[in-house]
Amino acid sequence: MEWITLLIGLVVGLVLGWALSRLREGQRTDKLRIAKVQLEGELRAEREKLQWAEVAEQKLRETFTALASQSLSSNSQQFLLHAQKELKTLVDPLTEKLDTMDQQVRTLETKREGAYGKLGEQLRSLGEAQSQLQRTTVSLEQALKSPTARGRWGELQLRRVVELAGMVHHVDFDEQPTTNEGRPDLIVRLPGGGVLPVDAKASASAYLAAVHEEEGARRDEKLREHARALRSRIQDLGRKSYWAQFECAPEILVMFVPYESALAAAFEKDPELLEYGIRQHVLVASPVTLLALLRAVAFGWQQQQITENARQIASEGRELYKRIGTLISHLQTTGKRIGSTVEAYNATVGSLERMFLPSARRFQDLIASSEELAELDVVDHTTRLPVDTPDEQA
Repeated sequence: MEWITLLIGLVVGLVLGWALSRLREGQRTDKLRIAKVQLEGELRAEREKLQWAEVAEQKLRETFTALASQSLSSNSQQFLLHAQKELKTLVDPLTEKLDTMDQQVRTLETKREGAYGKLGEQLRSLGEAQSQLQRTTVSLEQALKSPTARGRWGELQLRRVVELAGMVHHVDFDEQPTTNEGRPDLIVRLPGGGVLPVDAKASASAYLAAVHEEEGARRDEKLREHARALRSRIQDLGRKSYWAQFECAPEILVMFVPYESALAAAFEKDPELLEYGIRQHVLVASPVTLLALLRAVAFGWQQQQITENARQIASEGRELYKRIGTLISHLQTTGKRIGSTVEAYNATVGSLERMFLPSARRFQDLIASSEELAELDVVDHTTRLPVDTPDEQA
């Protein structure tokens, strides 16, 4: 019985709980329904306010548009007139400047066309000169393949370098003098009686062959062959000892190589070539090096000439000073004699006036002559002698 009673109580509790929950749920649903109705009412009110605001905005826009149209129509004419005046004030100077600029641009364009025309002519001339130079280079290259032609060309370059240095032909140098060991191409006379032999060597067969070769082992070998050829020429010139054939000459010979590029290539392949030449008493010189050396020699000649001129001026000055002293001595003698003559003249005039003129003037009355004897003036000037004479200064 207790178990049944407990079961019945449990069932009754469950039923009561369900009923209470349903009651609470119904109350909650009613509250939500009421809140929904209130929110829908507020939403409708807000929508009505929004519609009223839109209508008011539209009316305000129409009113503002109408007022703006009226104001713009009334002021647009005055604004346009004022704007035209202001714009004209701004545009007129700008128009003048643009016209001036346009004229300048036209002038510049005309000058540019003329300059382009002259530039085109110069470019054509340059192209023709380049073509002529290429032809000349080819001809020169063909000519330099001959050893004789290379030798003559080297001598010609040597002469030009000597002329650029300001050396005088057959005064500061002699061309190809003959010696017992052969003949150098040039003997440069040094101040003080010394001489400097110069020999031109234009050995460039291997170098010309290397120029036509592309970069590679063959070109490198040709350049090395060129360096060996120059070393051989240095050795030959060192053996000839040209300097020993002259009484006063430095123990060295200048070997002139007439092209800078060939000499530079030889130095590149044989860096000890210059030192080797010095040990053989041979100075390897390019045109620039030889020009600097000859300019130094020419400057020495100029200084010696200046020294000789100074000596000659001193000698002539001493002779002139001596002659001036002799002339002053003669003038002193002449002045003294002139002074003696003046004294004698004045004494004669005094004697004449005292002893003869009084009696002579009495004859004028006796012979009734109208002519009077002239008066004799005494010479009171004296000669001026020099204050100091060369003898007194000495």
